[in-house]
Amino acid sequence: MWHLPFSRRSGAALLLGFASGLPLALSGATLQAWLTTEGLDLKTIAWFSLAGQPYAWKFLWAPALDRFALPWLGRRRGWMLLLQLALAVTVAGVALVPVPGGLAWLAALAVAVAFLSASQDIVIDGWRAEILRPEERGIGAGAAVLGYRLGMLVSGALALIAAQQFGWRPVLLSLAALLGLLPLCTLWAPEPGADSGALRPASLSEAVWGPLRDLFARQRAVPLLLLVACYKLSDAFQLALSTTFLLRGAGFSLAEVGVVNKAVALVASVLGVMIGGFGMARLGLLRALLLFGVLQSTTSLLFVALALRGHDFPLMVASVSFENFASGMGTAAFAALLMGMCSARYSATQYALLSAVAALGRIYVGPLTGALVAAWGWPAFFGFAALTGIPGLLLVWWLRERITL
Repeated sequence: MWHLPFSRRSGAALLLGFASGLPLALSGATLQAWLTTEGLDLKTIAWFSLAGQPYAWKFLWAPALDRFALPWLGRRRGWMLLLQLALAVTVAGVALVPVPGGLAWLAALAVAVAFLSASQDIVIDGWRAEILRPEERGIGAGAAVLGYRLGMLVSGALALIAAQQFGWRPVLLSLAALLGLLPLCTLWAPEPGADSGALRPASLSEAVWGPLRDLFARQRAVPLLLLVACYKLSDAFQLALSTTFLLRGAGFSLAEVGVVNKAVALVASVLGVMIGGFGMARLGLLRALLLFGVLQSTTSLLFVALALRGHDFPLMVASVSFENFASGMGTAAFAALLMGMCSARYSATQYALLSAVAALGRIYVGPLTGALVAAWGWPAFFGFAALTGIPGLLLVWWLRERITL
């Protein structure tokens, strides 16, 4: 009889997905909204987008987290516990920094939050790859994505709505307290055992160089890495200042942005991921990458219309919903591409490397977007964002013989 293989492992994947998603907005969109409401200039806000750099470079220390274990709770859960406690303390520090008087401290703490969060992602990704049995991987992956999105909802949409009512410091301290409860999830999660088949690298040298040698030994390895970096580039441009655009460029309130740009976007994104997964099964990976890539790029044109129209709530709902729906479809296909590029022996470190390459666009377009908006205005900027999806689509077509599923 068919049944869903939900288990303690799948439940733990849900909770740890929440733990992984919760800190993400604190060095991204939520920080951006805070600085915007404090009246900082656009270029300063754009520079703060560099606080997320650790997400792009996490592959550098991923081998160490794979190779070494702390003297408690096992190789994976030991690191989770330490990182979660450090995140709680660091976010509490962020809440106590005066703005705009303490921008240097705020920048340092925002980078620390991103570093600790990226490190937690490495460990949780490795844990999930080892703990889930083959028959659990589908529901376990879905549970992890759901938990991740819920974590982003709490630190994104709910934080913005609460900040309008209570102010930023109480909200950030509440998030720090919630982070302080995450070790309970880690304690409940099972630790991967010998039966998981996971092979700990025999040395740090193997943990560092083995995944790289395997990856670069493949045919057209460099163009494949360029594809990983470029496929979500239009998303990176569009999302870099999206919160600032909706608040300052289009004149929406914090509550409106919180409900639509975060909560409605969450539903649209989850639907996009689900429909993208089903569609990919029928289309195949190559056609899915092409079709979904076109859709996620052309959604920028709706933001062109919103920038020209101004404060139009129905158009804002349509723009944000369709953008997140199309981006979710693209994410489903893109995740399949990354998983297909990983070797079983080095999947944790290789996935960290590939996801870091994918994050390069999201991290480094930030300062450029502020200058482009200042020079061109919002409508031309979003038109340019749509064009940045073309290189990724061209690379998909060029590498079509290497893309299989």
